[in-house]
Amino acid sequence: MLDDALEPPAYARPGDAGADLRSRIDVSLAPGERRLVPTGVSIALPAGYAGFVHPRSGLAARHGLSVVNAPGTIDAGYRGEVQVILLNTDRSETVHLARGDRVAQLVIQRVEQASFVQVRELPESVRGAGGFGSTGGFTPVPEAHNPATGG
Repeated sequence: MLDDALEPPAYARPGDAGADLRSRIDVSLAPGERRLVPTGVSIALPAGYAGFVHPRSGLAARHGLSVVNAPGTIDAGYRGEVQVILLNTDRSETVHLARGDRVAQLVIQRVEQASFVQVRELPESVRGAGGFGSTGGFTPVPEAHNPATGG
């Protein structure tokens, strides 16, 4: 811990995947504002592991507070302070956070290192190059009945 007055990361309940990270400072985020928020924590992860900083779902649902680069990645070799890039997505309300407030959650996971090999072409697959909504997932509203377009 870089700040002994703050509680260290902790799991709120048994079985939780994410340990809560707290703000080391008081901070207010106006609508649309983002800020790098220090947590007072530094960690040493073993090789083969990484930390991933996720938004807290309650703050996201109630206040529109999110992590810009979600999840933020903490590599095993990083030894600096864990900081969180918070974004207030609310269009009208400022979010006020006090020192010690839980602002994000840290998930530690095993990660693999890949060996990258350059090839001229990739093997075929069922999905192919389809991405970004290529599997559907929603029913489009017919243009003639779309209230957004006045039709």
